Amino acid sequence: MILGAQFLTLREFCKDLNGLDESMKKVADIGFKSIQLSGVCEYEGEWVAEKTKEYGLTVDITHYDFQKIINDTENTIKTHDAMNCRCIGLGYSPLVRSPEGVREFCDTVAPAVKKIKESGHKFMYHNHHWEFAKFDGKTLLEMLCEEFTPDELGITLDTYWVQTAGGDPAAWIRKLKDRMDRVHFKDMVFSLKDEKSVIAPIGEGNMNYDSIIQACLDENIEIGYVELDDCYGEDPFDCLKRSYNFLTSRYGLN
Repeated sequence: MILGAQFLTLREFCKDLNGLDESMKKVADIGFKSIQLSGVCEYEGEWVAEKTKEYGLTVDITHYDFQKIINDTENTIKTHDAMNCRCIGLGYSPLVRSPEGVREFCDTVAPAVKKIKESGHKFMYHNHHWEFAKFDGKTLLEMLCEEFTPDELGITLDTYWVQTAGGDPAAWIRKLKDRMDRVHFKDMVFSLKDEKSVIAPIGEGNMNYDSIIQACLDENIEIGYVELDDCYGEDPFDCLKRSYNFLTSRYGLN
């Protein structure tokens, strides 16, 4: 499993192409091999391909605009082709908060999913905690997965949000292994200042990363992305570096 940087972490530095360019170089210098484009400025696939080649990076998944995915699927695919990016990702859907919403979401996205699959790409859905709400003993995430085959719908499992919802991240990695080859890493620690659990760099919180990493290795997860939604005033590049150093030194990842 290689390590990637989720650029949502760096969104404040990527509001234009110059910032995106500089951020790519910085994460490559840290040692990351892959990036996920999410929350950044508008870009052309050809420009991204040129820059990632320059820095020895690959783009292996995005979080893309939902309206472009469903209403401009062909150009969405072309952009990902230009970046040699197989996975077309969605960060979340506000619809996936009830069984009825799951059905509406699936009906809306199904035509695009068909085109994405036929083009050799894969549609990837990223969870938060609300997808683990249960109705008649079944989570919304399970309902979503039942509507598509594994080669139509992949899950970019966010380990932090699984834990927030009361789930076991390692168990869900194993449960969703047929739909997963990308995973999001962030850690969780209790903040006395905020009186709640908050996001932390990997290795600086209380999540059981020994079990999480072992599950990823057992199930042949290809890429683990460090995604720190909030660094609480700290330098996001430094938080990414600390996470990278922990994951490489403790588990021998690269």
